[in-house]
Amino acid sequence: MSKLDGVELTKLYYSIGEVAALFNVNTSLIRFWEKEFTVIQPKKNKKGNRLFTVKDIENFNKIYQLVKAEGYTLDGAKKALRSKESAIETPGNLSNEQVILRLESIRARLLELKGKE
Repeated sequence: MSKLDGVELTKLYYSIGEVAALFNVNTSLIRFWEKEFTVIQPKKNKKGNRLFTVKDIENFNKIYQLVKAEGYTLDGAKKALRSKESAIETPGNLSNEQVILRLESIRARLLELKGKE
């Protein structure tokens, strides 16, 4: 179960204290994971205070789930995040074979629909 289940993130930016309270952890853990995981990249204001976006919080939640809930080591969590990112299929990282298979399946479906007229 995700720590963010039932929590509605409505603000544009969240302070480090607010993020720590969401996950019931110390702010030092947030700073540590920010250094360890490149997916967490908060903005900093002129005073140097961290401002976390909803995307940062979602990434922190993924890390929290891997490390705290599933028992991954930090290195294991980093590898899992990298493999999940590479597993996401976007048009830019599909192989030619995958594109051809998708197009053939679309063509077959269109011909099937045309035959029903």
